[in-house]
Amino acid sequence: MLELRPNCECCDKDLPPESTEALICSFECTFCVTCADNILAGVCPNCGGELVRRPRRPANKLVNNPASITRIFKPQVSA
Repeated sequence: MLELRPNCECCDKDLPPESTEALICSFECTFCVTCADNILAGVCPNCGGELVRRPRRPANKLVNNPASITRIFKPQVSA
């Protein structure tokens, strides 16, 4: 099951589970659309994988399967 990480690893923008601005790679590294497009060129800086839209989990499923609250922030990614 996807973790649904709460933020962009690059700029630390909040990306709640219902966000349409979250992109992930196959390892679930998570980035906002702005960073993915303007800084990362659609490629994960951690693994080199493709960044694609993260699916949204229906709100009623979040009750028993909550999103992650662990923030991962790597400001050096945007350097």
